[in-house]
Amino acid sequence: MNKVFSNALDALYDMHDNATIMLGGFGLCGIPENCITALVEKGHSNLTCISNNAGVDDFGLGLLLKTRQIKKMISSYVGENAEFERQLLSGELEVDLIPQGTLATRIQMAGMGIPAFFTPAGYGTEVAEGKEVREFNGKMHLMELALQADFALVKAWKADSLGNLVFRKTTRNFSTSMAKAGTITIAEVEELVEPGQLDPDHIHVAGVYVHRVFKGTGYQKRIEKRTVKIGSQANEK
Repeated sequence: MNKVFSNALDALYDMHDNATIMLGGFGLCGIPENCITALVEKGHSNLTCISNNAGVDDFGLGLLLKTRQIKKMISSYVGENAEFERQLLSGELEVDLIPQGTLATRIQMAGMGIPAFFTPAGYGTEVAEGKEVREFNGKMHLMELALQADFALVKAWKADSLGNLVFRKTTRNFSTSMAKAGTITIAEVEELVEPGQLDPDHIHVAGVYVHRVFKGTGYQKRIEKRTVKIGSQANEK
């Protein structure tokens, strides 16, 4: 089976309206930039996007919000996107806000084939509405369902043509779990090598989980919120 594609548009050839998509990344760190750009170009609508955050207004998932292609966001943090806030408050966008640890575990459970689990996070809050509650060791827990997705889109540092993935430092974030939870997992990478060129001890996601891989281009690797220390000379001015 040939897993290598030439670009994001080719790799997303069977993307469709109403798809549920997982997108790796934390803030703007390690997001699948090429895949998001391709989704904008393809123009599919009514998408449900599972991501820790919603990007910013002019980058990341903010691009898909701008084109109104997202019907529902399943996230844990959305504080840096004014368009997200506008669509939420106007009723244009469905939003499921999930505690970050619960979001991560729901994705992990999908990759492990476990349909549900119990957690104390969210008990007694709006998060608990409509969910089964059980007591364990004198503490109340909510039942949370695993999160499934039609497509998982992740960005790694290196891959071989068999789909084995290597991430750099914090860019692993949600991506390693999402890669195991999608019905179809598509990885964009900075460097694509031949089988045998990756150290087996350095592989973070085995190729058995990855269905398509391509070498991306033009990565901006933006910082979501840049903090700059002003020098003493600037202060004097």
